[in-house]
Amino acid sequence: MGTAGKVIKCKAAVAWAANQPLVIEEIEVAPPQANEVRIKIVATGVCHTDLYHLFEGMHQKGFPVVLGHEGAGIVESVGPGVTEFQPGDKVIPLFVAQCGECRFCKSPKTNQCEKGWANKDYDVMSNFESRFTCRGQKVLQFMGTSTFSEYTVVEQLCVAKIDPAAPLDKVCLLGCGICTGYGAAVNTAKVEEGSSCAVFGLGAVGLAAVMGCKAAGAKRIIAVDTNPEKFDKAKIFGATDFVNPKDHSKPIHEVLREMTNGGVDFSMECVGNVEVMGFRIHYQRLGVSVIVGWTNLHDFSARPITLISGRTWKGSFFGGFKSKDGVALMVKAYLNNKVKVDEFITHNMSLDQVNDALELMKHGKW
Repeated sequence: MGTAGKVIKCKAAVAWAANQPLVIEEIEVAPPQANEVRIKIVATGVCHTDLYHLFEGMHQKGFPVVLGHEGAGIVESVGPGVTEFQPGDKVIPLFVAQCGECRFCKSPKTNQCEKGWANKDYDVMSNFESRFTCRGQKVLQFMGTSTFSEYTVVEQLCVAKIDPAAPLDKVCLLGCGICTGYGAAVNTAKVEEGSSCAVFGLGAVGLAAVMGCKAAGAKRIIAVDTNPEKFDKAKIFGATDFVNPKDHSKPIHEVLREMTNGGVDFSMECVGNVEVMGFRIHYQRLGVSVIVGWTNLHDFSARPITLISGRTWKGSFFGGFKSKDGVALMVKAYLNNKVKVDEFITHNMSLDQVNDALELMKHGKW
């Protein structure tokens, strides 16, 4: 392309400070350096983790920054040493690296990578090796991706090449939320056929977890949320029951125990609420409880007897998927009608409307 090797000026939504609206700015995107890929972003989703960084975590070292980490696009140019990608490839940028060579990448027990940006800056959630500048100032790249920009530069370790037939305005959602929830059920919890499950929180991650439970053959899937409007959506993905904690005077774990004759076999927390993380394990019989929702604001605790009695407490990062391999496979599964994606989409908005999109998500109107 004619822009290869040159600085590209384009629009991006810049978060100049915590708890402030994003500002549509003209930014400069430098050419990719060694082992980097510059991508023209075609579509991006909005994830609650973007809200977390802007309105909840508010880490001062994490600004100014271009948010967004759930995108899809087309390779514009590549830096020296890149052989896996070429201009024109359809790709999904990833916030989880997969070098394929380190001991973690070679282990079936983790999807972490020794070379990923998060090994150094997970608390800040921004990559300090940014290729962005605006008004003469360096702008950070959120989670190593920054998809709220017309162009971005990503390490080749964090890019998945996908089927050229994939519609980018749909499969962008596989860059985070859908894979995170679906994989939490299938890869991390390893939900079993005929089992009972409870999913807490019916955002995109929670709905994807419901879909994963359904795909794994769960017989009963209880969706838990304080917003009753979400149940019809949860039914589409396979939920069999809906529980609104506001409708009950007794603790929710007692409600679920009565519903399931002692507790569910598997549960997934998809809210990012430490209170739910801490006590939801008591909903179970002697099964597996998985923490999926993202937060780093507070501690949680549990009584030792809770685990000594035989329960299992696990965490799930990006649904346990090896990022490059997992995303490419999920795209193929979507194209083969094995997983739902279109049903997650509620609004189509322009980059200029990004603050409106954040507000919709903040108030559960996604």
